[in-house]
Amino acid sequence: MIFDKKLNKLCKNLLVSVAVLIGLGTQVFAQDSINVGVLRFTSHSAAFIAYEKGYFKEAGLTAKLVPFQAAAPMAIAIASGDIDYGVTAISGALVNLAEKGAIRIIGGALTEEKGVDGQKILVSNKAYASGVRKASDLKGRSFGLTQTGSSFHYMASQIAKKEGFSSKEISLKPLQKVGVIIGALKSGQIDAWSIVPHIAKALHKSGGAKIIGNVADYIDGYQITTIFTSKNNATNKRALTKNFLAAYSKGIKEFNDVMIDKKRGASAIESTTRLIHKYVYTSRPYKKAAGSIQAGSMRLQPDGRLNLTSVKHQLDWFKAEKLVPASASIKNLVDTSYVKTY
Repeated sequence: MIFDKKLNKLCKNLLVSVAVLIGLGTQVFAQDSINVGVLRFTSHSAAFIAYEKGYFKEAGLTAKLVPFQAAAPMAIAIASGDIDYGVTAISGALVNLAEKGAIRIIGGALTEEKGVDGQKILVSNKAYASGVRKASDLKGRSFGLTQTGSSFHYMASQIAKKEGFSSKEISLKPLQKVGVIIGALKSGQIDAWSIVPHIAKALHKSGGAKIIGNVADYIDGYQITTIFTSKNNATNKRALTKNFLAAYSKGIKEFNDVMIDKKRGASAIESTTRLIHKYVYTSRPYKKAAGSIQAGSMRLQPDGRLNLTSVKHQLDWFKAEKLVPASASIKNLVDTSYVKTY
C-alpha cells in the first residue's frame, strides 16, 4: 500500500516534469526562424551586432545571416522566399519586384550625414596619372558598377549631372561583384568607382587607387540602404516584421553609440570592431582590418527611420532612365507603417 502511494506520487511528479519540459519545448520551438540577407560591409554591422549579442533571440527570432555580393541578387532572394529580410541599396531590380507585388521597403539603414565621413569617389592609379584628379574629369571615362540600375549607377549619374554632363558620357561597366570591381580598378581596367569609406580608404592607403571626392557633395541626404522584406511579410506577418525591426534597431543603436557617437568609450569600440571583424575583412589579421572598419563607420538610421524624400528622388531617377515602369509608385515600393519617415 505504501509502495503504491509512493509509485503514484512518483508518477504524478514525472507527469509534472514532462509537462514542464513540453512547455519549455513549446517556447523554444515557438521562436520564428528567419534568414537575413547581408553584405560583408561595415554598413551591415547592425545585423552582425543583433546576431552576436542575441538581440534577434530576445525578440523571439532564430536568425541566420545569409551573405550576398550585390544588391540585386538580394532583392531576388526576398521575392523567391530564400531570405526573409534584407538590407541593401535600392536597385532597379528591387523597384521592379515591388511593382510586381513581391517586395516592400519597411525602413532605412545607411545614410549620408554631414560631419560623418561618407562614401568616396575613387579613380585608378592609371587614370589619376593620366589627369583624372577631380570628378569633373570623369567625362569620357569608365565607371564600375555591379549591375545596371544599381546604387553605383545612380551615384555615377548624380555625380555627372552636378558636374554638368550626362551619365551617357561615362562608360558604365557592369561587373556584377564588388570584388571584381576592386580588381578592375586596381589593375586599371576601369577608371572610377564610388564606395563606402572602409573600402575606399583601404584602397587609397594601400596604394591600390586614389580618392578624389565625396559622394555627399553630389547627393544631399542620400538614403543609401533600406530595410526591406516581402510584401507578404509586410502585410500579413506584422508581428514578425516588428520583432525583426526591434532587434535590428537595437543593433543600429549600439553601432551608432559605439562607433559614430563614441558614447561608450575605447574598450567598447575595440570589442565592437572585433565583433564586426568576424564578418568584414575576414581574410585580414585583426590589426590590419581594425583601422579600416573604424574609419569606414557611417551613420545608420536610428530606429530604422527612412528618408522618404531621398527614396522618391531615386525612384524618379529610375523612371527617367527607363529602368523601371513609368507607372512605378512609391506606394508599391514603401510600406510607411513601420518606421518614421521624413
